[in-house]
Amino acid sequence: MLVAMIRRAQTEDVLQLMRIRASVRENILSDPAKVPASVVVEFIAHSGIWLWEENGAVLGFASADTRDGSIWALFVDPLAEGRGIGRALLLHALDDLRAKGWRQARLTTQIGSRADRFYRRDGWRDGGVSQSGERIFTRDL
Repeated sequence: MLVAMIRRAQTEDVLQLMRIRASVRENILSDPAKVPASVVVEFIAHSGIWLWEENGAVLGFASADTRDGSIWALFVDPLAEGRGIGRALLLHALDDLRAKGWRQARLTTQIGSRADRFYRRDGWRDGGVSQSGERIFTRDL
C-alpha cells in the first residue's frame, strides 16, 4: 500500500535531500561543495524545506528563501519525475513566501532545460537572463 505525504524536512532528512540533489539530470550542481549539508540544515532551520515522502523514501523537495523572496530549490528524484510531485511541493514553497509577506516570487534556472519549460507552463514570467547566464522567472503571489 502506497503511503505518500508532504511534510517539513528535519535534519535527519539531509542525506536523502542531498542524494536527490546529486541525482538530477539537469541543473547539475557543478561544485557540490557550494551546497554542503550545513547549508541544507540552515534552510531547514530558517525557511523550511518541504519534502515528498513515500513509504519512508524521500522523492522530492522544495524550499523558498523567505529572506529574499526566491525559490531556493525544487528537485525531484529522476525515478519519480512526471507524477506531479514538483508542482505540489512548489505550491508549499510559494505559500511560505506569501506567509512572509512577499507579493512576488523569483527564481533562476538553466535556459532550455525541462525546468525552464516547466516554469513557463506554470505561468511564471520571463525576467531575462542573469549575469551567470540563467533564465530569471518571476510570479505574482
